[in-house]
Amino acid sequence: MTLNNVSWEQPGQDLLKKGSLAGVRVLDLSRILAGPYLTMLLGDLGADVIKLERPDGDDTRSWGPPFVNGEATYFWSANRNKRSIILDLRDESELAAALELAATADIIVENFRPGVAERLGLGYSQVQEHNPGVVYCSISAFGDEPQASDLAGYDLLVQAVGGLMSITGTEESGPAKVGVALVDVLAALHGAVGVLAALRHREATGQGQRVDVTMLQSLLASMVNQSSAYLGTGISPGRIGNRHPSIAPYQTLRCQDGSIALACGNDKQFRSLVGSLQLSDLADDSRFRTNADRVAHCDELIDLLESRCTEIPTTELLALLRNAGVPAGPVNSIGDAFMMADQLGLNPTRTVSAGDRSIPQVSNPIRLSATPVRYQLPPPVLPVRESVRDQLREPAAGA
Repeated sequence: MTLNNVSWEQPGQDLLKKGSLAGVRVLDLSRILAGPYLTMLLGDLGADVIKLERPDGDDTRSWGPPFVNGEATYFWSANRNKRSIILDLRDESELAAALELAATADIIVENFRPGVAERLGLGYSQVQEHNPGVVYCSISAFGDEPQASDLAGYDLLVQAVGGLMSITGTEESGPAKVGVALVDVLAALHGAVGVLAALRHREATGQGQRVDVTMLQSLLASMVNQSSAYLGTGISPGRIGNRHPSIAPYQTLRCQDGSIALACGNDKQFRSLVGSLQLSDLADDSRFRTNADRVAHCDELIDLLESRCTEIPTTELLALLRNAGVPAGPVNSIGDAFMMADQLGLNPTRTVSAGDRSIPQVSNPIRLSATPVRYQLPPPVLPVRESVRDQLREPAAGA
């Protein structure tokens, strides 16, 4: 199979409609979440993204429930603004087709197991011979050194071995994972920054380069103050539930009919808090006068605050705190969170359509005043193999 006549071109639209990365070609060799989320961000910004899938498709096409009309909502979360093709890289002619695409791409993103891309002839040095300006992003869990070769790269495992589970949960609950594949997303975001920096460098010099991102390093960097605390003291932080290790009160509090989140970041806010609760004497209590004092006596402080808060219904308590300028909010469900974002005018969702398919999507959080994010293509259905060539030539329908 050859793809000499493949067109990467998108419909004739002005730059404002195409986005900041209009004309940039992306070959997405990745699967599951970190790589696909990165390439979706590039597609949102206007790049033309070709997603290469195995004959049975990306793993997440079968990750459910939930399914809607036979489609996995997990796949929807990271694959809009892409066209998809099926190529079986175990077949020499189809591998050759993938190499042709790689030779003309501006950006390639892959998350094969270490060494697999090179064995296929799709490694950075191999692609660079035919495409010296390519920006080539490799995402892995633990890097490509030999000692990492037998480590499986799933988000749960990186949360565990990377220390995140050791600071999540309580002593009673034991280690807990975050409720979403957060490390995949963090790696994708770091990868996107690296790719855009490399693309800018290429504009200035004409030189492509390789961008390497690991999930473990992304997690270590993203644990920010907790990682810094360990580096400064040599002591690993432990699990403290919803509390903060360095600020108090900064956690959830029980009230009469539920819980709220409270975030007092300074002494002024603390004085406003205790004043609004008719506990003003606590502001001058030697145990709570400064933030360091409050952290040292956090258990006592929370007992006193909750004793008062459990007398007040959630809605009334939040209104009281808001009027006093105290940062606080409800502990929302995901549905409540979308409703709140909508009420705040953030337009948190989009519906992206093509043909008879209309797919709900979470809005990209980036707002660009001149070249706004686009929502042009819904997550692609898995194409039939006979239509690979037609799929690539098909103009991307506007949405």
